[in-house]
Amino acid sequence: MKFDKDSTWIDDKELVKVIITDIKMPLLSMIVFMVKWAIATIPAFIILIFIAVAFSGFITGLITSYK
Repeated sequence: MKFDKDSTWIDDKELVKVIITDIKMPLLSMIVFMVKWAIATIPAFIILIFIAVAFSGFITGLITSYK
């Protein structure tokens, strides 16, 4: 089977190419979606900070234990 990023296999015999050219979405719905998306990044950012602090603490512990 041959497959590239712009193609979708329906079955073994037919290859259909799909290209999205436009998304129709009302402005208010788009604003609400973007606000929800921005709010959803806050917990993700907190989790990433927690992982970074844990990792840096682990590395700092390794470095200071070899003195």
